[in-house]
Amino acid sequence: MKVVEDILQGASGKRVCVLMSGGLDSCVLASALTGGAQSVHPVYIRSHLLWEAAELHWVQHFFASLASPQIQTLNILDMPVNDVYRRHWSLTGEEIPDHHSTDDEVYLPGRNLLLLSKAALFCALNQISLLAMGILRGNPFPDATQDFFSQYAKLASQALDFSLKILAPFSSLSKEQVILLGRRLPLHLSFSCIHPLGLVHCGSCNKCAERRRSFRAAGIPDQTEYHSLPELTRHGP
Repeated sequence: MKVVEDILQGASGKRVCVLMSGGLDSCVLASALTGGAQSVHPVYIRSHLLWEAAELHWVQHFFASLASPQIQTLNILDMPVNDVYRRHWSLTGEEIPDHHSTDDEVYLPGRNLLLLSKAALFCALNQISLLAMGILRGNPFPDATQDFFSQYAKLASQALDFSLKILAPFSSLSKEQVILLGRRLPLHLSFSCIHPLGLVHCGSCNKCAERRRSFRAAGIPDQTEYHSLPELTRHGP
């Protein structure tokens, strides 16, 4: 797949920071980067959201399963949003977007704006000039565009007096294509749910539905454990 070649060429011999969520996209991206990068430095930023304990559990299991010498120890940083989000569904668990909802209903205000500020500072302090994110094609949010990333990198570079480039190598891919790209990886150890039951995918939220549809469309067996499996609509990933 050409996107893999592009990823490896852009990161060849360099240290790369990957902003991790623990989901399919960032897990596949971190693994893909090991094919060319000198070292991969995963960063997970906690914001006190409902699903973070489960995400952290599974992303650590995913990296342990890979056992790649190029992937460095997961860096866990903190940037709480409960003081500004207040009664948002991502904190309260009330009216969580379900499997019938549209993608725009899972919008987290300023999510990338906030995460990138902490990740950019981490990169500058550790002299890592490349910051990679697993943003996919069709992401509807204003802080997930190539123009936003380009402008943000310029501002961050100016503010930190450090040359930083933000990479979004999956921005031309669908989740189905990312699954195909990572089909030999332990994808069942990634985590995509916004309403987990303990450490298990609920199966009925917006993100679980997207995950289930994408595995089905890719023709790849989905080994993810789900608490429930409600019938899915034809709303595509």
